[in-house]
Amino acid sequence: MAKINSVTSYNNESITSLKGADRVRLRPGVIFGSDGLEGCQHSVFEILSNSIDEAREGHGNKIEVARLKDNSIIVKDNGRGIPVDFNKNENCYNWKLVFCELYAGGKYQNNSGENYEYSLGLNGLGTCATQYSSEYMDAEIYRDGNCYKLHFEKGENIGGLIKEPTTKKATGTSIKWRPDKDVFTDINIPLSFFQDVLKKQAIVNAGLTFVLTDEESGKSFTFLYENGIKDYLQELNEDKGLTGIHYLETETKGRDREDKAEYKLKFEAAFCFNNEVNTLQYFHNSSFLEYGGSPDKAVKSSFVYAIDKYIKTNNLYKKDEKKIIFADIEDSLILIINSFSTMTSYENQTKKSITNKFIQDAMTDYFKSQLEIYFIENKMDADKIAAQILANKRSRETAEKTRVSIRKKLTGNLDISNRVEKFVNCRTKDITRREIYIVEGDSALGACKLGRDAEFQAIIPVRGKILNCLKADYDKIFKSEIITDLLKVLGCGVEIKTKHNSDLNSFDLSQLKWSKIIICTDADVDGFQIRTLILTMLYRLVPTLITEKKVFIAESPLYEINFGKKTAFAYSEIEKADILATISGKYTIQRSKGLGENQPEMMWETTMNPQSRRLIQVIPEDVAATQNKFELLLGENLKGRKEYIEEFGHNYIDFSELG
Repeated sequence: MAKINSVTSYNNESITSLKGADRVRLRPGVIFGSDGLEGCQHSVFEILSNSIDEAREGHGNKIEVARLKDNSIIVKDNGRGIPVDFNKNENCYNWKLVFCELYAGGKYQNNSGENYEYSLGLNGLGTCATQYSSEYMDAEIYRDGNCYKLHFEKGENIGGLIKEPTTKKATGTSIKWRPDKDVFTDINIPLSFFQDVLKKQAIVNAGLTFVLTDEESGKSFTFLYENGIKDYLQELNEDKGLTGIHYLETETKGRDREDKAEYKLKFEAAFCFNNEVNTLQYFHNSSFLEYGGSPDKAVKSSFVYAIDKYIKTNNLYKKDEKKIIFADIEDSLILIINSFSTMTSYENQTKKSITNKFIQDAMTDYFKSQLEIYFIENKMDADKIAAQILANKRSRETAEKTRVSIRKKLTGNLDISNRVEKFVNCRTKDITRREIYIVEGDSALGACKLGRDAEFQAIIPVRGKILNCLKADYDKIFKSEIITDLLKVLGCGVEIKTKHNSDLNSFDLSQLKWSKIIICTDADVDGFQIRTLILTMLYRLVPTLITEKKVFIAESPLYEINFGKKTAFAYSEIEKADILATISGKYTIQRSKGLGENQPEMMWETTMNPQSRRLIQVIPEDVAATQNKFELLLGENLKGRKEYIEEFGHNYIDFSELG
């Protein structure tokens, strides 16, 4: 056995530490959550949050943000200006502490009633970490009658602090920087990120104006909510809600554990019930809590408790009916919570979730009591809410039963030929070659079976006209053996989306067993109707098969033209005329027979041979138009269908059959 020589050793000198800017530049994910676009976006929020904290302290009423073409960013406020001059207590310049030292800032004493009581940035990381992760950063600060300028490149200060007297009376801070591609894998932050963040901050900072300028598009956007979350909820509700907007606010004190320090908590909440819109949004110290944490747990617990109690008290449950769950409430709830605390336990530096036990307990108790009062004082609203939540619950339970039923019907023995009557499989297992022909009736099955290439072409017959899947409900649809057989053969499940049960979607395109799904029906009125009903079924239950261009229609010839010893097939009146124009002798014409009456050789040549058949690919170039046409012709719009037939019906009449 060969000896492996070690070229390295692991000893006391092997342990090293990152210093200076490398602490962020080499490990940005530790501070920003990732080294990708999301981390880069969070670095922007770190700078923005400092300006927001200033405004919330009462210093400044406007924050300007610019997104530049070269991916640079500017954040400018009219606050007091960052203190950057010499700090006697620390025996150091403040600019070094703020821009070059992690865990240095002016917000550590917030729980003692000093500056920044309710602050976004508490850790003293953001400004320094963003500076370290930038290609360059320029800071311009106005305060104390001076203009202070700083320039950094890749985490290093260039030129020290430039201090110049100024006659400008206004104070504030302007920071311009470009995230470094050597730190982040992507620095091209989309306009939508800035719009979303600034809108959210305007919502939870009532009266604070945010102005966004986008150099790339040349557009400017202003975000201002004078009454904060009240105005935003009104915007969402649009006076179409099940109930009006209910607003709550309170302030309290508490501690997460007996041996922990007491801290302040204040929060406001606005909610209403709406059948068209639903959203839950949590903010803490202005940071949007994407994952919620403590407030989310409090809302789920308290709303289920209060609404369940009201339903029980008023005997609204049916006998032996299960109690509601939060999903039933969430379907119809718009709720915004804007909370602040002097001590906050964030899940991590990205501040997407908080874990304070006291905040959770305080909110839970408060919402339980306030909801009980609200229901007593607003009996009509309470009855409407209870009725809607129960309707949501029963809809969810029905849909869950349907989902279980679907799964039972679409799963089982993997050998589908053993469980689908009259399905004729093909030999190859190569899905890129496999084709399934959906044919009209048993007679067509026989002709196609004899005329096909059994290596790669499979056949399933449709026995009679299938259900109109736009009119029928899911219960009825999945009781149809024709439909469940078709779905079993396709193998990819169904994609049903309802308001209350997105989890019904069990569709998996990778499980589709065919490269082509070919609808093959007679070229007559009945055949066209069956074709349309099959397309409607696919459109409602597996629309992705259409968008992925897996569905085709096999054209059947209209005429069989015999001349001499030759036979030609015409698929339209124009083709018939063109063929006849080339024939000099005698000929006979007959309307093409139904598929079941065709000879196998003719079926192969006209309908199944990849070299000579004609397939129409079903392409949803305009999904909305397709949906409207399906729903007009096959849905519940009787008036619209009548008007359409009156205007266009003559185009669909075969006058040759009128005698």
